[in-house]
Amino acid sequence: MNANGDRSADYKEGSLSLLGAVSMGTGVMIGAGIFALTGQVADLAGTWFPLAFVAAAVVAGFSAYSYVKLSNAYPSAGGIATFLEKAYGKGVVTGACALLMYFSMVINESLVARTFGTYTLQIFEVGPDSVFVPVLGVGLLLFAFLVNVLGNAFIQSLSFIMAFVKVAGILLFAVVGLWISGFTFESISVEPEKTGLGGFLGAVALGLLAYKGFTTITNSGGEIEAPRKNVGRAIVISIAICVVVYVLVAFAVGANLSISEIVAAKDYALAEAARPAFGNFGLWFTVGFAIVATVSGLIASVFAVSRMLAMLTDMDLVPHRHFGMPGDIQTHTLVYTVVAAMALTVFFDLSRIASLGAIFYIVMDIAIHWGVLRRIREDIGANPVILIIAISLDAVVLGALLFIKAQTDMVVIYASVAGLVFVFLGERLFLARKSET
Repeated sequence: MNANGDRSADYKEGSLSLLGAVSMGTGVMIGAGIFALTGQVADLAGTWFPLAFVAAAVVAGFSAYSYVKLSNAYPSAGGIATFLEKAYGKGVVTGACALLMYFSMVINESLVARTFGTYTLQIFEVGPDSVFVPVLGVGLLLFAFLVNVLGNAFIQSLSFIMAFVKVAGILLFAVVGLWISGFTFESISVEPEKTGLGGFLGAVALGLLAYKGFTTITNSGGEIEAPRKNVGRAIVISIAICVVVYVLVAFAVGANLSISEIVAAKDYALAEAARPAFGNFGLWFTVGFAIVATVSGLIASVFAVSRMLAMLTDMDLVPHRHFGMPGDIQTHTLVYTVVAAMALTVFFDLSRIASLGAIFYIVMDIAIHWGVLRRIREDIGANPVILIIAISLDAVVLGALLFIKAQTDMVVIYASVAGLVFVFLGERLFLARKSET
């Protein structure tokens, strides 16, 4: 291989339609949001958990403002990396924050992979602590790798079909579940004395993971048809679809289970909610759609995240080694992404995975908004008031999540600090060493 061939990624402009981009975005969001996070959010928010998804949508909406503006101005297959470079230049902040986004999405992939394993095993009445959970998760990641090797056209077709089936099935679960319950909501309340504000805000931080899949659209911006018009549209449409689905499902779960039952089954809350609503048939039905959701979500995520890492490599912001592998940069980054997700799937549980992903993502998100506000808002026509609100909302929910985890699970705090130090220090050392050569 020649050097240029090794260092160049092949981005096919116009290979993703608006419908394909929306399918990819909703595929990632719904894959993680409903099945992996409903129980985790309820654990923190208690009776306010449906409202936590609504509040998270509001925060995500303000966050999306910067991404839409940036995508309209700078459509690129690098997405976040390109946006950070425009705001901060090609330096430590750009490389480190882009890597935080990359790792948060790899963490999200492991979250989805473990969710796949957990739900699938409900058919056999096997608990979430079984060794088969990570085994199935690793198997799904391998399958996602093989699908991604087949290319954009196959991914787009598969994402569209699975996204349609998934959304239709989940909406059916929600509507029928509410109907059977008689529209009773005993486990849902907005009374302040039943839920602490800190817990609610921490739940909102986790809920952001249910919407951050829209960034997979920006990461594939250079491959979307008419990106200056369609990237923003795809983001708005994807978030709108997801907030409707999430709220309906949250009410359906709350109508069929008490908060204590939801928390006890937080890794597979929808499957547990299907039992009283639908019986054994409902369990199989829900598990089936959980499998569809997690498979499609993981395929779409691996597609976008590996391309983001390829762009970082092309920008000379991260080191790259071929290790004797054939193929181009995209193939190599696809391998690295899947292997990293496999490691997290094996060694971390769902709760810690979700918390780590939320922390890394929100830190990166604040950096995006701050860079736009301080450096390029006039260039892209961004409203400073909206940017300040987005930064403030991110800071509040991040602070709440850190406060709760400091009281309940210091491992998350230690892992987050270690991860941040590793990324920023590693990026600084890499760029310093590169400047000397």
